Amino acid sequence: MNERTQKSNTFFGGAAILAASIIVVKIIGALYKIPLGRILGDVGFGHFNNAYAIFNLLLMISTAGLPVAMSKTISEANALGRRNQVNRVFRVALTTFLVLGAVSASIMFFFAQPLAILQGDSLAAPAVRVMAMSAFFLCTMSAFRGYAQGHSNMVPTAVSQVIEAVIKLTVGLALAWYLLKLGFGSEISAAGAIGGVTASGFVALIYLIFQHYRHNPRRAVSDDKPESSRHILKVLAAIAIPITLSASVVPITTYLDTVQVQNLLQSALGYSEEMAVSLYGSYQKAVAIYNLPSSFMVSLTACIVPAISACLTRKDRLGSGKIAESALRVGAMLALPAGVGLTVLAGPIIQLLFPETNQEVASACMRILGVASIFVCIMLLCNAILQANGRAALPIWFIAIGSAAKLAVNFCLVQTPSVGIKGAPVGTLVCFVLVAVMELVAIKRVTPYPPKYFRVFFKAALASVVMGAAAWAGYGLLSSHLGNTLSVAGAIVVGGIVYVVLVVVLRVVSRDDLSLMPKGDKIAKLLRIR
Repeated sequence: MNERTQKSNTFFGGAAILAASIIVVKIIGALYKIPLGRILGDVGFGHFNNAYAIFNLLLMISTAGLPVAMSKTISEANALGRRNQVNRVFRVALTTFLVLGAVSASIMFFFAQPLAILQGDSLAAPAVRVMAMSAFFLCTMSAFRGYAQGHSNMVPTAVSQVIEAVIKLTVGLALAWYLLKLGFGSEISAAGAIGGVTASGFVALIYLIFQHYRHNPRRAVSDDKPESSRHILKVLAAIAIPITLSASVVPITTYLDTVQVQNLLQSALGYSEEMAVSLYGSYQKAVAIYNLPSSFMVSLTACIVPAISACLTRKDRLGSGKIAESALRVGAMLALPAGVGLTVLAGPIIQLLFPETNQEVASACMRILGVASIFVCIMLLCNAILQANGRAALPIWFIAIGSAAKLAVNFCLVQTPSVGIKGAPVGTLVCFVLVAVMELVAIKRVTPYPPKYFRVFFKAALASVVMGAAAWAGYGLLSSHLGNTLSVAGAIVVGGIVYVVLVVVLRVVSRDDLSLMPKGDKIAKLLRIR
């Protein structure tokens, strides 16, 4: 095996490890919010998500671009055997992360009350303060993850992410439940749940530090002269700042969404702060379910970029077009039934997972978000295709336009008495429909052999509509004889069987399409797809 093949295998192996860990983390994260929402109730869940919105915004600003810049710079120096340069880049980056982490933690701790009040949720301040140390831990972790990734070692990042998810799940749920049992209010219990996030960051950081110093001796092993710290910082900033600006669009929009929606409910509709936070908490419970389908796109998007890039490197433009079309077709096969299922069974699913929430609000939001989840999945696939074709800047502008549209729709609908909080998921739907359509149009124009969209979406859409009707009818028939839990399970089984049969009969996907998925060949063999 030659050196280039070995490097390729290392890269794809590392990408597979990281993709697998991200899938696990996302699923654990989504499932974590279901019992948490039941423990905290609508108001407490609102406090929790308000604190998280502040945290995500500051964390994205602090860490979005710098780990990428660091890993790139270290990878280049390591390839040249410049170990002293590698060590200095790490020290400069670690110092920078420590400063950014300290600043983010200080803002969250000392300005927790003003930040919470700005969101229209003054009682979220304890959760924001508890989250402060987590910002410091995660910023520091980014330095060690960037160093490992610069050496094409994805294992520390993957393992630390899983550690975070598991401890957040166990410690966060335990603290939230115990504090409520002791008689504390929802705001303190929400802070307890956030305590699980902080604990997870601390343990994951300890793991990364141990791994780093175990496998990387501190003494210099080369005689190269490293560049000055000032020059290295400039190089890192030049790479990191554009990435940070692009990655910050979504968390900024999410934060503005929390501020806008809750304040509009209070100022325009006259709700009390507690009622506004409670309604927002109900909406966030629907959001927790809506995020699940997109979790399953991670492994597919991780395969798209290297596969298309490899074709383009070989000047095989037709092959890159076929891969893009196959990826969209497989993505549609997964996303459409998931979104349709969430929409037609919105009420029963909300009742099953969150029986104590405001059923009318959460179910109405879920019906809209179910449709939106389809377009989120399409957007993620399109992002990967555009990135692989060297058009990574386009999705940034499209997401910015979609985010602006979301905030505009929120402003118009949330303050309408007959709509209220239900305007927020409509804004989300408008945002992602707009972004997905713009990206599909862009792919059609900028790729040499663009996908045939009718061939991509029609059969999967037809099968999903029939599946949705079968699931809806199945629930209706079963619910007259069985309880909600068994009826939901039965409806899902009925819908799943109908959909699998239609996928095979209509030949929604081919064996080549499924080869893009992990274990795709086995799935094709099981379903007898040629």
